[in-house]
Amino acid sequence: MTRKITWMALLFINMQAMAQQIPLKAGKWEFAPDKVRFLTHRDVPAMQLTDPDSHALLKGPDFTDGTIEYDIEPFGNDFTAFYFRRADAREKECFYFRTPFAGKPYAPQGVQYVPYIDGVNLWDMLYHFQGNAPFDKGRWNHVKLVISGRQMRAYVNHQPVLQVPYLEGNTNRGAIAFDGQAYIANLVIKPGATEGLSPVPGNDPTFNDPRYLRKWLVSQPDSLPQELNMLRGFPKEVRWDSIAAERRGLINLTRQFGMSHTRRIVWLKTTIRAQAAGMKKIHLGFSDDVWVYINGQPVYLDKNIYGTPLAKVPAGRCTLDNTSFYLPLKAGANELVIGVANDFYGWGIIARMDDLDDIRLTI
Repeated sequence: MTRKITWMALLFINMQAMAQQIPLKAGKWEFAPDKVRFLTHRDVPAMQLTDPDSHALLKGPDFTDGTIEYDIEPFGNDFTAFYFRRADAREKECFYFRTPFAGKPYAPQGVQYVPYIDGVNLWDMLYHFQGNAPFDKGRWNHVKLVISGRQMRAYVNHQPVLQVPYLEGNTNRGAIAFDGQAYIANLVIKPGATEGLSPVPGNDPTFNDPRYLRKWLVSQPDSLPQELNMLRGFPKEVRWDSIAAERRGLINLTRQFGMSHTRRIVWLKTTIRAQAAGMKKIHLGFSDDVWVYINGQPVYLDKNIYGTPLAKVPAGRCTLDNTSFYLPLKAGANELVIGVANDFYGWGIIARMDDLDDIRLTI
């Protein structure tokens, strides 16, 4: 019995030693002058990010897996974010608070997980990675992130707020950082402490659904300085490459082609084989603009622009709730071509047939 107690005590001591209390002192952080202050706030040492564009990067070894805990008091009306596995400013993982929803514990968009891909925040492509959270201004709020391989669990004030079965970023290790207007205190990193969370990707809820159009050919991006005349059709002389859907059926053009500094368009092409002529319904999520052709004929065009009357449900995000319409299919092979333009955050589509009766999806 004594030996067992001694072993447990040693284990507890080792676990305590693993926990790294991160000093909130200027020498430990990289930041722009006058954007970050180090002070005592509510009786504890704290770091204040003073402006919406304040950014503080922790110096030191990279973080890969483990548990990260900190206290945060947001202020102002902008978002405040925590970054991990940060390779650089363009490639990183992010968990952030939408501060305007402080004090609204049932607002479904209080917190969000996103990756940054080539500097693009994919919030509008990953609607399912936001959730409600019980946090407030004017007091400390405790955050705990458990990160293991491809998975993450997030807690706010000891309540689970997000389960991320697949971290979507391109990095698996890197620095940690904060930005936005907030006070930060009691930052603790526990490398390797994953609380039994599997590092293996969790289930893709669409995996068993064959209705998704997952295999396409894609053109190279081209500039689109003005509106496309749909009646002129799409380019016939195109170099086509293969592209496959990521999780949840997403054709992620941002990952393929990076940030759009100006408005760009690509063309996607696939084939639907029908046993007989008829109308078939397709559901389409998209960001930002689409032009749809079947067998060379225009059938649909639309825009999904956040913050405008053209934004599709839900609030300009790319989901299958955006739109649906019918494709007039002929018997045999039908060529489906979609032009997709973008210059605002994430770029891509999700496409799913309503049913597969008497049709087959190919490429």
